[in-house]
Amino acid sequence: MTNILNRWYRKYFSDPEGVFLAILLVLGFAIIIFMGDILAPLLASVVLAYLLEGLVSLLETRNIKRMVSVLLVFIPFLAFLAFLLLGLLPLLIGQVKDLIQELPNMIAKGQQILLQLPERYPDFASASQVEEFMSSMRSTVGALGQNVLSISLASISGLFTLLVYLILVPVLIFFFLKDKQLILNWLSSYLPRERDLAIRVWDEMNLQIGNYVRGKFTEILIVGVVSYIVFMIMGLNFAMLLVALVGLSVIVPYIGAIAVTFPIAIIAFFQWGWGSEFGYLMVAYAVIQAVDGNILVPWLFSEAVNLHPVAIITAILVFGGIWGFWGVFFAIPLATLVKAVMNAWPRNEESWVSGDHHLPKAVGDDVS
Repeated sequence: MTNILNRWYRKYFSDPEGVFLAILLVLGFAIIIFMGDILAPLLASVVLAYLLEGLVSLLETRNIKRMVSVLLVFIPFLAFLAFLLLGLLPLLIGQVKDLIQELPNMIAKGQQILLQLPERYPDFASASQVEEFMSSMRSTVGALGQNVLSISLASISGLFTLLVYLILVPVLIFFFLKDKQLILNWLSSYLPRERDLAIRVWDEMNLQIGNYVRGKFTEILIVGVVSYIVFMIMGLNFAMLLVALVGLSVIVPYIGAIAVTFPIAIIAFFQWGWGSEFGYLMVAYAVIQAVDGNILVPWLFSEAVNLHPVAIITAILVFGGIWGFWGVFFAIPLATLVKAVMNAWPRNEESWVSGDHHLPKAVGDDVS
């Protein structure tokens, strides 16, 4: 067993570049795991800088100086951020309050529907079971109201954190864009000269993550706008709140689209019942999801490395558990990183083959 482990170690870790890359990966994941909360503004700024870098590079290709390109992209970004905070966020908060106020009416309507179940389907549910279920729902709604109140009382520290983010994140984004090459040169000055393997993996992942971040934000914007138009045309209640959920669901492949279907269906049911409007809405939402999965995603991520759905879901579970929201958002690029490292990792085949003489010979080899 010791010989097998020694040969395995010599095969995969005899190259100094491979050892250096392993140290970088371990160090990077350790920083994310143990300092992710502290460095959250920095990480969010890196993500948004990746998003804006594509536009800056596009302007640079048209012979516009870097500083001018950064300003032409950064100023509209600040205007868009102000629109989100001053226009969209209050609207979402208002719809959340309206939904909480509407919950008792929705529960009462649901109770009327449930009370009809023992009469229509006596074998399926009894009156006592329905009453027990409704009592549980009322207590859950009461607890939800208390939680909302406690959150509002504890929102002072959250407001302070939000203000810090609003100041730090735009400043960091500006300097990441303005001094991109300076920062990269400074980081590379601390790396050893024998880093060809790390540079190859970095170049590939730099392209992959940049394309992924910009493609994902574009997907969220397109799906959100189309969903909002459909919801508003049909007159669905809490349209903006549901659109926000649809946009967030895009971040989580496969699982997000299924999860957000339930609140849309529930609100539509309590608004229209089992009517034609309910059917039209669900069909329209299914069409949006089908176009997103079969047309939009292949178009936006055509250059991405193909990953099996099992690998994607596993990456979401693993990195989401380690890094929370950002782990879910970057699950696919991180899984691509793991795959790229495994493919590029140097292998010393000679050290592995040279250990074969320790293995038992075949029976026929003993015949002279």
